[in-house]
Amino acid sequence: MPQDALTVRQVMQSEPVMVPPSCPLREVMGEMNRRRIGAVVVVNDATELVGIFTERDLLRRVADADPGWRDAPVSDWMTPDPYHIVPDVSWEDAVSMMSRMRVRHLPVVDGLRVVGIVSTRMLMSQRADFLNQLVEHRTRELKGAIDELMSSDAELRYNLKAAGRFQTRLLLPHAPPAWPELRWGVHYAPLDHLGGDYYDVAQPTPDHLGFLIADASGHSIAAAMVAILSRTAFSEVSGSTTSPGAVLAAMNARLQGLADERFVTAFYGVLDRRTRVLTFANAGHPYPLRLVARTGAVEELRAQGFMLGIVAEEQHREKSVQLEPGDRLCFYTDGLVEARNEMGEGYGTDRLEQSLAAHGFIGADVLTDRLLADQRAFRGDTKLTDDVTLVVGELTA
Repeated sequence: MPQDALTVRQVMQSEPVMVPPSCPLREVMGEMNRRRIGAVVVVNDATELVGIFTERDLLRRVADADPGWRDAPVSDWMTPDPYHIVPDVSWEDAVSMMSRMRVRHLPVVDGLRVVGIVSTRMLMSQRADFLNQLVEHRTRELKGAIDELMSSDAELRYNLKAAGRFQTRLLLPHAPPAWPELRWGVHYAPLDHLGGDYYDVAQPTPDHLGFLIADASGHSIAAAMVAILSRTAFSEVSGSTTSPGAVLAAMNARLQGLADERFVTAFYGVLDRRTRVLTFANAGHPYPLRLVARTGAVEELRAQGFMLGIVAEEQHREKSVQLEPGDRLCFYTDGLVEARNEMGEGYGTDRLEQSLAAHGFIGADVLTDRLLADQRAFRGDTKLTDDVTLVVGELTA
């Protein structure tokens, strides 16, 4: 089932709405609204292509139109002799052509007759369905192979534990870096053997230190695979730039179309060792916290940006903060604050901030343990429902 087997004929709408050139715009728009479509194909009596009328054609002319324009024939407003495509070319050729010609709809013509239409939305949807089928096919093959090898549930659990150990070694730094400016406290606890949380570090220049914390939606195997994809993208770009926004944008671009319906939240900050200025960007991740040494206040490191893998070309705005010796930085995933007690109350960011302020300026590793102990005391015997990662940084100089 190779990907290039997907052709325009397989993904096109085979019964497009076709109207004659004389059809009034009123009727054309009524049909488009009723069917919730963005384009109709204009054909002659032999169903040969004459033009195409799209929402873009309407918007381009309606502001300056004379009264009574709705009764004009569609031929007056359509795009004549539009770009079109044949049915047996590949899906990739259709995407390339639409991008190159900057159009959203392509009539499909076989010989002289219109036999279908494709749109960018349709291509993306059909490609997603095709890739889902491909993944399901590969998953079934993999499951069959695993089932042949597995002789018992015990062996399956053993292999999942092994996969979890492998993921931990692959995704996470072996130890926090030995940076004299920072001491670290780290807690990483996937809900299952495999998880979607991860953190990473980078040093794009000798004077810049980068820290990433991220969370692929869900948990277990699917989330772990998405986490591996995003971590690989981070590794490829983080060493070449000190811009957190550029790193998140590159990760977002690499994840487009690869994460299915899943997404990744991420926070990435880069510390200038000379000035102690932390520049950061956020992709829908919980705001990290700063415990200010000078005042004892707890501040959120706020920056706006959409989650990775969802919106192409999303811009992640950067913010900066001047850190001071003695400051504590608290990075976490939502599994920490979304934990609930027996009454169904969520632990929440407010309790985390209160705990951080209450324990104050102790070592990063001890502070990490205290924060986790407070959360465990709050939830009692209630089990966690998500992966939990907590990383505390202590600025020492």
